[in-house]
Amino acid sequence: MYKPAIVAGIVLAGLAVVLGAFAAHGLKSMLPPEKIDVFQKGVTYQFYHSFALLILGVVYASFPNKQLEVAMPLFIGGIICFSGTLYLYPLLEVKNVNIPVIGRLITPVGGLLFISGWVMFLLGVLKKA
Repeated sequence: MYKPAIVAGIVLAGLAVVLGAFAAHGLKSMLPPEKIDVFQKGVTYQFYHSFALLILGVVYASFPNKQLEVAMPLFIGGIICFSGTLYLYPLLEVKNVNIPVIGRLITPVGGLLFISGWVMFLLGVLKKA
């Protein structure tokens, strides 16, 4: 068991529930449906990768190695960059805040972090003991 990954997965999944409820109830009157969909996409990907962290924490008991340890911060960084920007963009647009191009580059960086996390997860499972 890799407790840091399990704890992170639990906390981030719980936060995803809170953010999903906020989107469904709190943002309904503030945002058009297409903006809520963007926000919800962030929630969805946060859930996927929270569950990935939980699974990684359990898998670590059978395959303890550095690759699995590296996958954890990659998944967390992906949640922050990818999901985080999908939360911010709709909220900032409601306030008529223009998002600079550099800000829009953070979302794909988050996607690359997710992909890198999955690659490290795979390498960690495939690594010979």
